Amino acid sequence: MRFWLHVSTWIDRMNERVGIGIYWLSLIMVLIGAYNAIARYFDRFTGWGMSSNMYIELQWYLFSLLFLLGAAYTLKHNSHVRVDVFYGKLSAKGKAWVNVLGTLLFLFPFCILMLIMSIPSVMNSWAVFEMSPDPGGLPRYPIKTMIPIAFILVILQGVSMVIKQVHVLRGNPGNEEGELSNAGDAA
Repeated sequence: MRFWLHVSTWIDRMNERVGIGIYWLSLIMVLIGAYNAIARYFDRFTGWGMSSNMYIELQWYLFSLLFLLGAAYTLKHNSHVRVDVFYGKLSAKGKAWVNVLGTLLFLFPFCILMLIMSIPSVMNSWAVFEMSPDPGGLPRYPIKTMIPIAFILVILQGVSMVIKQVHVLRGNPGNEEGELSNAGDAA
């Protein structure tokens, strides 16, 4: 079990780093959005042409990255919306069973379906080096590539979650978020 706990820790650290990067992306997105608003306002009065479709699309792309890459980070922190009718009243092992079954029966199949559905579109986008139809727009193939990458990160975080929940089911302590109290020392 120790090996699997190290795998879980590695996945958690990777998605934590991605999450920290997302914080910076959100700041950049807000700054670009503010620039877009100010530039459009000045363009109206000065005609300088400071605004561009490129900035608008860049803001959309950054928002897409926040959403896509933030999914695994949000799962790691157990912050996804949960319909908590009975879950809150369950014991630690009961919660672990719900988490394992939910991950195996719903999360993994959904992510695999999304991979199957998105990869042909991504491959086609790369084959033609798809560009935005708007003048001055950005290439579409890099942002489309992030769709399967995001679902792979979610699958990996799901694997980490299952490992931690199995650890709890085996009688080892975990906290409310399913994280282990001392994962490195567990057998």
